[in-house]
Amino acid sequence: MTLLILIFLATLAVTALTWILVQRAFQKSDAARTRDRVAGREKGKKAAAKKQPEMSLFVGEGTQNKHWLAWVLSKLNVDEALNNLIEQAGVRWTSGQVVLGCLLTALVTFNLCWYLAPPQIRQIAFPIAAAAAAIPIVYLRRKRSKRIWAFEAQFPDALQFISRAMRAGHAFSVSLEMLHKEFPEPLGGEFRRAFEEQNLGLPIDTALEKLARRMPMLDVRFFVAAVVLQKRTGGNLAEILDKLATLIRERFKLRGQIRTISAQGRMSSAVLTAIPVVVGVMLYFVNPAHMQFFVEEEMGRWMAMLAAGFVILGYLVMRQIVNIEV
Repeated sequence: MTLLILIFLATLAVTALTWILVQRAFQKSDAARTRDRVAGREKGKKAAAKKQPEMSLFVGEGTQNKHWLAWVLSKLNVDEALNNLIEQAGVRWTSGQVVLGCLLTALVTFNLCWYLAPPQIRQIAFPIAAAAAAIPIVYLRRKRSKRIWAFEAQFPDALQFISRAMRAGHAFSVSLEMLHKEFPEPLGGEFRRAFEEQNLGLPIDTALEKLARRMPMLDVRFFVAAVVLQKRTGGNLAEILDKLATLIRERFKLRGQIRTISAQGRMSSAVLTAIPVVVGVMLYFVNPAHMQFFVEEEMGRWMAMLAAGFVILGYLVMRQIVNIEV
């Protein structure tokens, strides 16, 4: 047992050291590239002999850190999806760091199941490690959901703030500048980014469309469509924003009523899902010989996995029934 623990600790230390070395290599590469750009130098003698292509004034987002891992992810069409998820979650990660985090989580989980868990767990070490690899993605998705929910809660007040500022005689761009100073994150940060983009020369239509991509909400798309339409055809934008804010607040009230009515269904889904798990654990402690069948025998393991699959399927179905979109 002591030898297994030492092997596990050595594997964990090597994994952590590899992670640190890779991160430092990436950081040094970025720092060296930045110094070369600032000093106007070209890296290497071959680069000096070749004529470098002209760099565009505006560089695409995320193209300045194209390491080998980011290149592989872009070829697999994973880089863009991960970048959108990271951007919507509001964290300062990169797609490469997310993938490395998934691999590190899977490796640590596999070592725990292989070296420290009972022998029966070794047979399902790979599925457990594969499931654990999704932990960073699940974390980002939950953080994105919370951030979008917080943005949606602040959005009606922001619309009325813009409406009052325009009625007071301020331009729409000035209203955006005032908005990001008055409201906290995440709404203040998103509108600050939109204001800075249009302040640096990006058309206001494009800046607001990027805001709608970062915040995939129907209300934000309505807001962007109203602003773009008013810019092209004219109209009373302040009145439109007031009506949109009222509509969002009424939707919030309706959503709260629906959550109150469906609370019993959500609680029932959680209880019915927890009952088989709790009963199985209790039986394992009360009558271990009876439950060993589901661990030692091949047929028992298949029956346990099938039962777990049906429990998860039932939970998802019940949650979908009580999940009413407004």
